Amino acid sequence: MCVGCRTMKEKRSLVRVVRTEEGSACVDPTGKMNGRGAYVCPCAECLKKAVKSRALDRALDVKITPEVMERLAEEVERRGAEQ
Repeated sequence: MCVGCRTMKEKRSLVRVVRTEEGSACVDPTGKMNGRGAYVCPCAECLKKAVKSRALDRALDVKITPEVMERLAEEVERRGAEQ
């Protein structure tokens, strides 16, 4: 489920953000990293909703850093262009 728009979609079509064992967050382009994951549609609007509501922070129980947000925005833009 996308944390921005709250719609159910296939996992492979979503962008995954994972909380690592060290307690930090990072973008998981492969979808196979260990740790708790949260998903966002590859759509700028969904990402804006997730950021505004701090849905990613709550889903992962960790503060999302600006560097991770920048990387996530790049991944959303890249995947959105592919579709």
